[in-house]
Amino acid sequence: MVRLRGQGARAHSIMPPTFNIGIEEEYQTIDPETRDLRSHIQVELLEKGKRILQERVKAEMHQSVVEVGTGVCRNIKEAKAEIKMLRRDIVKLAKENGLRLASVATHPFADWRVQEIYPDDRYKHIVEDMQLVARANLIFGLHVHIGIRYFLPHLLALSTNSPFWLGMNTGLKSYRCKVFDKFPRTNIPDYFPSWGEYENFIKLLIKTNCIDNAKKIWWDIRPHPFFNTIEFRVCDIPMRADETIALAALIQATVAKLYKLHTANQGFRLYRRALLMENKWRAARYGMAGKLIDFGKQTEVPAKDLILEYLEFVDDVVDELDSREELNYIHTMLEAGSGADRQLRVYQETGDLKKVVDYIMEETETGLEEDEPAAERKVG
Repeated sequence: MVRLRGQGARAHSIMPPTFNIGIEEEYQTIDPETRDLRSHIQVELLEKGKRILQERVKAEMHQSVVEVGTGVCRNIKEAKAEIKMLRRDIVKLAKENGLRLASVATHPFADWRVQEIYPDDRYKHIVEDMQLVARANLIFGLHVHIGIRYFLPHLLALSTNSPFWLGMNTGLKSYRCKVFDKFPRTNIPDYFPSWGEYENFIKLLIKTNCIDNAKKIWWDIRPHPFFNTIEFRVCDIPMRADETIALAALIQATVAKLYKLHTANQGFRLYRRALLMENKWRAARYGMAGKLIDFGKQTEVPAKDLILEYLEFVDDVVDELDSREELNYIHTMLEAGSGADRQLRVYQETGDLKKVVDYIMEETETGLEEDEPAAERKVG
């Protein structure tokens, strides 16, 4: 989960956005013997983590999930240093407690039916409200705070990391998307012409007992109800920390570019939600190996080509943000393939989902060395 924090969340804000960054990542807790999810001692792990990392570690609905989050970082380099430190600490803590961590959007073969729910009133109410839909929601995402819609499928294609579910090859690069579709108030939202219209929508849902607060809106992009941010929720959680940082840098640059256009009385064309959902399906199904629609040209284009165009689009703000090194890792991702592509390669070579989990755990710990340049790390 990645959040870009700033003062630009509300359309009526007169202050320029800060483009500050905060990153949250959700990890699976793995039994090193069975390679299955392991939840029965996760509460103990969480309590120890809180003593070491304070508020930077917290629970999620399922007990086989542990989440860490940075503070508010001034730039992508601060965020990179902090998220890698957090990963190192929680990886070490997990091993000390007989566990391993896996950064992947779905577990290749775990059964959600045997996973325990974290004992918290909020999660209890969600399960009471949505029943089996909530219990089956054993997925792990990457979320980023600020505001765009058109580029959401591009980000999903880059991040796809959930090809397996319940021991089966789903045929999708991001099956996490289809699991989460079962929740209400998900996917790409409609366009709101003003902040006031969005607030009226939220008030109507609260008044009619659909929700008790705006946090129960789980769109791919949403204004966060408690932070002054826009949150991007479309991405699968990647395996490598460098992939998380690259995606965060790309989202930050995108928002900075759109803000730059806005201040010059320019804009980016708005497309109907139905069209954007066509691209989201293509991204979830095929990832970077497929084609997305260029709606301006009204033609299919290889996803990798569109992502290269995307990088050109934001290029003029990258140096201002001092994020070129981090953003350049996108080229490594394009060359090596997404996490889903790499998982599938391991499975094709071995035919063993436990070997896939081994690979995921290794990748989760890769690149956490403090002094190792990202360019020197080859993606397997």
